[in-house]
Amino acid sequence: MESAMDQRQAVASLLAKAQKYVNLARLAGDEETTQRISALTEELKQRARALAEPNEDLIRKRAREIWEENGRPAGRDEEFWFQAEREFREAEDLAKQTEDEG
Repeated sequence: MESAMDQRQAVASLLAKAQKYVNLARLAGDEETTQRISALTEELKQRARALAEPNEDLIRKRAREIWEENGRPAGRDEEFWFQAEREFREAEDLAKQTEDEG
């Protein structure tokens, strides 16, 4: 079963990579290189925003993973669903925050 992993972690990873490219672009000596790096940075940010977008199927998949990680207890499905939703909201907030900054 493919892992849906914590969306916030995945988004944070993409955004950290984008920030490294931003720092690299500052060191570039020519305009063409700077433009290419900027394009890569924007692509990573767009991927982060898309990944952070809530999706019922991915929320369901993440809730099931959380349920399995907790030993498959009965009667806690809403708790795990809300936790998965919260992870997506946090990822979405992180992506939006980065969008607002840059």
